Amino acid sequence: MSDMRIALVGATGLVGRTLIARCVGLPGIRLGAIARQRMELPPGARMEMFVADTENWAETLWALQPEAVICALGTTWSKAGKDEQAFRAVDERLVLAVAHAAREAGARQFIFVSSAGADLASKHLYLRVKGEVEQALMKLRFTRLDIVRPGLLRGARADDSRLGERLIMLLSPIMDLFLNGRYRAWRSISAERLVEAMLGLAREKAGGRFIHEHDALLRAARRFTG
Repeated sequence: MSDMRIALVGATGLVGRTLIARCVGLPGIRLGAIARQRMELPPGARMEMFVADTENWAETLWALQPEAVICALGTTWSKAGKDEQAFRAVDERLVLAVAHAAREAGARQFIFVSSAGADLASKHLYLRVKGEVEQALMKLRFTRLDIVRPGLLRGARADDSRLGERLIMLLSPIMDLFLNGRYRAWRSISAERLVEAMLGLAREKAGGRFIHEHDALLRAARRFTG
């Protein structure tokens, strides 16, 4: 049986780097990562790494011919200069351009890293844009669409020194105890568990459109690790 071809877009962020590291030595997967800048790969990584401007990503996806595309693109309000159009350029327009390119390249499955609380009607720009992108992805008719909605992501970000977020990560195991009922979706999750969930979802054969929040992500990760 041939290895499953997975394309990762957004390789240099926390989720992308964690996924690349988790795939080291993992049988059954042929990973191709796409990014705008070079990055150091972890020891033992055997994969294809493509560095290209965003306008060339569609051509790269066509060359990869992936069965599944994992989209971990995203920026922050601060990194976007607190400008809505700059924020949307990445979190909306670039994500949807990648999704359209994935469909054109014949990808069966698209896995999108969204956010807990994503909602078209949200007053919070970040969550509203995530909700808008989710709705747009639903219309693209992938055989399988998986939208993952993590709460706070725990993990070391190579280029981010925000003290407030680091403190929240340290406190998150205690804070999670108070997030119950419908608030469970906001519980924190480590980047490692999130990527295990996505790799597990990539193995699923059933078609359809699925939204996975905290508890569902943990179940998917457990299925992956056996």
